[in-house]
Amino acid sequence: MKKLLFLLVLICFVLSVGCYGDYGEKKDSKTSDSKNSAVSLPEGPLALPEGANAEANMHNEEGISHYKEGHYDVALKHFREASAIDSSTGEVHFNEAICLDKLGDHGGATKHFKVAQQKANGSTLILESKILLNHVQ
Repeated sequence: MKKLLFLLVLICFVLSVGCYGDYGEKKDSKTSDSKNSAVSLPEGPLALPEGANAEANMHNEEGISHYKEGHYDVALKHFREASAIDSSTGEVHFNEAICLDKLGDHGGATKHFKVAQQKANGSTLILESKILLNHVQ
């Protein structure tokens, strides 16, 4: 009975170590073979720069919240509202572009990615974004 219990504990240990395997390693099969390799940055919506218009920032934050929930159409409405209030930042155009991309409007996304790139003001989150580079190159 002790041998059986020991064997079961040993098997559980071996399986748990085997399943642990690559747990700590980050794998990203989507970016490993891209010829347009860019820095691997998060591709979600961006906060507006400090000092941005408060009302535009409120709509942008609401858009970010909906984007994270997968409500891309609602997020896009908020990002467009933020852009209507203040379209001077690259972040607001970037956010519109990633929503349009998610909704399948790649032409519209490319248009906004190009504007985001022009108004990036040195932001590496915009300028080195893989999704942006894939649309504008």
